[in-house]
Amino acid sequence: MSMSSLAQAKTEKKLPNLTLKRKPLTLQLWKDRWLYLFLLPGLLYFIVFKYFPMWGVLMSFQNYQPHLGFWNSSWVGTQHFERFFSEPTFWMLSRNTLYIALLDLVVFFPATIILALLLNEIRREMFKRWVQTLVYVPHFLSWVVVVGISYILLTTEGGVVNELIAWLGFEKIPFLMSSDWFRPLIILQMLWKDAGWGTIIFLAALAGVNPQLYEAARIDGANRWRLLWHITLPTIRSVIVILLILRLGNFLDLGFEQIFLMVNAMNREVGEVFDTYVYTVGIRQGQFSYSAAVGLFKSVVGLILVFFANMMAKKYGEEGIF
Repeated sequence: MSMSSLAQAKTEKKLPNLTLKRKPLTLQLWKDRWLYLFLLPGLLYFIVFKYFPMWGVLMSFQNYQPHLGFWNSSWVGTQHFERFFSEPTFWMLSRNTLYIALLDLVVFFPATIILALLLNEIRREMFKRWVQTLVYVPHFLSWVVVVGISYILLTTEGGVVNELIAWLGFEKIPFLMSSDWFRPLIILQMLWKDAGWGTIIFLAALAGVNPQLYEAARIDGANRWRLLWHITLPTIRSVIVILLILRLGNFLDLGFEQIFLMVNAMNREVGEVFDTYVYTVGIRQGQFSYSAAVGLFKSVVGLILVFFANMMAKKYGEEGIF
């Protein structure tokens, strides 16, 4: 037997002794106890506010009475869904919700990406931080404050914008009472309040781009547009796809507060959406089962969109979310 064969045989005999024993699960948990402690508030949030309320889905198939509870209320099957789909209100709500949701997807989502790319191009670090702070601050204002600012600026009775229009010799525009201006105002408020906050994940992804890729491209003569198109965007493409899929999950969930505060008798025909309708019939009229059915319909549509978007992402070579 050759020397190399003897050495290989000795190595194979020693290999089993080099195998590391896995630590017990309890020991691993105790070692990382502080990390799990930080994780605990998030888990409690999802259990209490997301998973536990799922029992409320039962109301969609019942004639729920609070004094009878879930198990003693009479079951009505799909009666509430049939009523909802047969009412003219369904088409009005679907049209309004889809219109604003598409504007959110086509205008707001790309705006966050564009803003992140613009912030990433700022070279002076101090100025960049100042601008980031400036665009982040509106996120921490409540929708009550945002709508209040809109009222002060746009009302026909002393509003700054309308006073300026009148000073220029034009007729005042009833922005807050006009059905034509309702949707543009909703999107503009979204952009002002949350566009800056939406750039955080994109900026984190941009920070991970290898600078050597830019240097090599500059040597080959690439300008800023070529760098953006051939390096920056392909590098963060997976992040864009994942966030787009997650956003589709909330496609019909436009948020209650903003729409509710902006809707009035003059623009209700274009402003009433599923969220405000659930509040009206569920809380104000006490139709708990019917409003639960409307909410369940929204959730099912969001779930279908997530699965469809995830399937399409994998079909075109992206990872998706599952």
